[in-house]
Amino acid sequence: MLWQPSLPERYLKATEDELSRAISVRRQELGAKLLVLGHHYQQDDVIRHADLIGDSLKLSQMAAAEAPRRGARFIVFCGVHFMAETADILTPDDVEVILPDLSAGCSMADMAAYDDTVDAWEAIHAAIGSGRQRVVPITYVNSTAAIKAFVGGHGGACCTSSNAKRVFEWALKGGDTPLAPGEEVKILFLPDQHLGRNTAKSHGFVTEVDVAQGGEFRGRAADCALWNPKLENGGLTPARIREAKVLLWAGHCSVHKLFRPEHVAAARREGRTVLVHPECAQEVVDIADLAGSTEFIIDTIDGAAPGTSWAVGTEVHLVDRVARRAAQRGVHVRILSECQCLCTTMYRIDQAHMAWCLDQLAAGKVVNRIAVHPDARRLATLALERMLRLAPTRGVPVAVD
Repeated sequence: MLWQPSLPERYLKATEDELSRAISVRRQELGAKLLVLGHHYQQDDVIRHADLIGDSLKLSQMAAAEAPRRGARFIVFCGVHFMAETADILTPDDVEVILPDLSAGCSMADMAAYDDTVDAWEAIHAAIGSGRQRVVPITYVNSTAAIKAFVGGHGGACCTSSNAKRVFEWALKGGDTPLAPGEEVKILFLPDQHLGRNTAKSHGFVTEVDVAQGGEFRGRAADCALWNPKLENGGLTPARIREAKVLLWAGHCSVHKLFRPEHVAAARREGRTVLVHPECAQEVVDIADLAGSTEFIIDTIDGAAPGTSWAVGTEVHLVDRVARRAAQRGVHVRILSECQCLCTTMYRIDQAHMAWCLDQLAAGKVVNRIAVHPDARRLATLALERMLRLAPTRGVPVAVD
């Protein structure tokens, strides 16, 4: 997490209405030079100022197209740090990306440090030796630019929650370099173990959770193994490293880990269809009715039949927003759990920080600029480009007039 200086007192004392009016005035003054992006998890007071609304990658993609079209010079990204980095990577060099609060990080992204990843890479290769195994790294787009660059530089790709299975399939074929006869692929998946595990299972791999639950998998060695960067060799023996087909980094989303199987059971007793994000634990995804990306969740609820009832396992601000919209059509939606499932780092972006950075911008000063080093940008772009070749065509974010 980066350090964010305290705001001048006048921003802290202003009411939400006063801040909203100040933001609107500055947006009018800056005109087409400014493009404001709002992530789906943002609170309503922030999202109402956004020109574009979507998930992290879609926002960066749209910004890459919209900034040149509108002649925008500045992007205010109302999201978290790794999202602003991705926007800087994908947008033209003359566009400056601003994060209103530098402390708006992502705990999941921070769980995969660059140095730990280098150590893991060396330890894995020491374990497999010079045999017929090739390691292909995949990183969830919810990762730092440094991790994207590491993956891109080692022949791997980024993925989203909607195309992770396609990226797995690409990796298992050797990625951009076809496999030699007899060669096998081992996937290193960073930083979200749950998305990695759920994707591996959907591809037919047996996970540690499957084995622990017994049944048909009792006594079988799991295809997946958890790599804990805090332990020597990830907490695994060399034999286990060689045996595993998928090594899952011990990271997770602090929001989605809060949803539990008992929440699914309670929703079922209420007669609700359960829809969750694949960042949830496998135990939850396995028993949910549907699982999919943020855009899949939005599309599913927007298309739900009147009179149906749903419980949705993802961030509370997004759920509240789709629930209000759905209620107008007679669709009943609630969050899967009431245990404060909100992204606290995203919550750091507020109207006070927006007003402050726009005031500075109007005065000719760019604050909180997020700029990725050119070397990291070049390698991270490789990982992103490989991902985009495998991206689904659905799930376009909402553009606000």
